[in-house]
Parts: sequence; C-alpha cells; structure tokens
Amino acid sequence: MKPEMKKSLIEWGRTIVIAVALVFLFRHFVAEAFYIPSESMQPTLMVGDRLYVEKLSYAFGEIEHGDIVVFTPPPSAKVPPEEDHLIKRVIALPGDTVKIESGIVYVNDKALDEPYEAEHPTMDYKPFTVTPGQVFVMGDNRNNSYDSRYWGTVPMENVLGKAFVRYYPFNHMSRLDK
Repeated sequence: MKPEMKKSLIEWGRTIVIAVALVFLFRHFVAEAFYIPSESMQPTLMVGDRLYVEKLSYAFGEIEHGDIVVFTPPPSAKVPPEEDHLIKRVIALPGDTVKIESGIVYVNDKALDEPYEAEHPTMDYKPFTVTPGQVFVMGDNRNNSYDSRYWGTVPMENVLGKAFVRYYPFNHMSRLDK
C-alpha cells in the first residue's frame, strides 16, 4: 500500500472514531431523542411524536414543578421491560403535599392551574407528602396515565432529563415549555 493511501486511511479512521465518540458523549451527557408510544401525555404530546430531552438542566439546576421529564421507572411501577423510559409531568417536589379531590389536583392545598390537562382525573387521591430525593409525576391525560398515583414517587436520580423540543412531526415542531 502506498504511504499516501495509508496516511489517508489513518486520517479517515481517526475522523470516524472522533465523530463516533462525540455522538456518544453528546447523547450520553447533553441530549437524547425519544419517541412517544402512548396517549398518557395527550394533548401535550401525541402518539408518534419525537422529542429531544436535554440532560444538562438538572446537572446544574433543580427539577421544577411542571417540568416534562423522562425517567427510568422505579421497580414499583412494574412496567414491561420494553418500557425502559417513561415521560410524565412533575406535579410535586420533595416536601410538597399532593392530593386530588373532585377532579382537582392540589399541591400544598393550592389548586393547580393546568391548561395542558386533557381532562380532570376521575379518582380522588388522599394527601401524600413527597419524601426527600423524590418527585411525584402524572401524565397530562389523567384518566389514561399510569403514574405516581398508582406506583408512588420517582427517585430524582432516575430522572434522565427534561423534554425541551418536539422535532417530529415537522408541522408540530415546538419548544416544550411548562
């Protein structure tokens, strides 16, 4: 093999290795794409939507009420193995008391203003105080969401990141603010 050809192949190989490493680092530490498989977050997110979840916010800041988060479900959720990540909205933080009465969600005895909610939940939920290091999450489609009301809180270390942009379908591309 000619020296110029060998040098060119080495340069190409090095470029490919660097590109793969950068993609891995970006996906692992900065942002990752996710697909919405269920109706639990409707009307905010529809089945088939694709979005990016950014992972830096919680490395440098705190989870906030109303954040849409992707997380690894706790063992108490007993979800099928293929559902290794779930997406829900943060309703309550450590120290907050959450309850549901007559279809209204209350956090610390204050009714939540939830313009994103598909419909009011039909079941009541007795007052529950979120323990340190945990968050209470619910889907926006309250009557079609398997969430903290059924399996408890999510450890904060299970939260992978915050949903920040829907990139597909293209005609619904948008930022995902609270």
